[in-house]
Amino acid sequence: MRFTLLTPTYNRAPYVERVYKGLCAQTFHDFEWVIIDDGSADNTRELVATWKPFFPIRYYWKPNGGKHTAVNMGVTKAEGEFIVMMDSDEQPVPYMLERFDYHWKQIPNPERFSTLVALLFSEDGVTVLGDRFPQEVFDVFDIGEALKLAKCDLGGIVRTDLFKKFLYPEFKNERYMAEGVVWNRLMRRYGSRYVNEPLKLAGYAPGGLGRSGDLRYSNPKGAVVYNAELAFSRKIPLRVRTKAAVTAVYFSMVAVGREIKLFFSRGGKKINN
Repeated sequence: MRFTLLTPTYNRAPYVERVYKGLCAQTFHDFEWVIIDDGSADNTRELVATWKPFFPIRYYWKPNGGKHTAVNMGVTKAEGEFIVMMDSDEQPVPYMLERFDYHWKQIPNPERFSTLVALLFSEDGVTVLGDRFPQEVFDVFDIGEALKLAKCDLGGIVRTDLFKKFLYPEFKNERYMAEGVVWNRLMRRYGSRYVNEPLKLAGYAPGGLGRSGDLRYSNPKGAVVYNAELAFSRKIPLRVRTKAAVTAVYFSMVAVGREIKLFFSRGGKKINN
């Protein structure tokens, strides 16, 4: 199987149905759709059960643990060569998978690459989100250069075999982990091909992570991991590494304070992470 579309979702049945319609319109048919329901209390399960598509759908429900835990679960179950992250409020253009397949086949040495990255349309389906890349097609093997391109939301595919080696760290009592943790780890070791073609519509549904304020304070251990790894990335400018190091130290103190608070709120019982 060529692609696994992976959708983590939480109480977004109407949006998931919109994704379903977009996948039914795909011009490329060698794919599966894995839906990880992160503890929804709506009718997502019942809705999925009514569908009869031409492609396989695998639906899994799990207790709420945050998007990154749902992604981890989905990655472990993926059977496609590539994973396409498809958030529940995003929409694929009809030729998305066909173009991903085409662009990957143009890479002469694919074993050196982990990802292929494309642009996104804004929610109107017409305007391209952010700035276009400096070239129509180009390759990046430097994490510093890749971070410069991450000025807006992007979409793409990642090799499943590599994604399974770089799952998100999970911490008890934390429900958020910066998505950059995985992408930064991949970019340190493998190349990324960038193509100047929008292939998905961005989505910003109410209640999304991007609209939830600064989640680092309630998830400080995740913030420490993300910033500590940036601080030790030699190919990133010193000012960025310095800021990341300071942030990592700060949130390590936040994490300690949070553990102390949780310790006393539970009557002095130790919390195992």
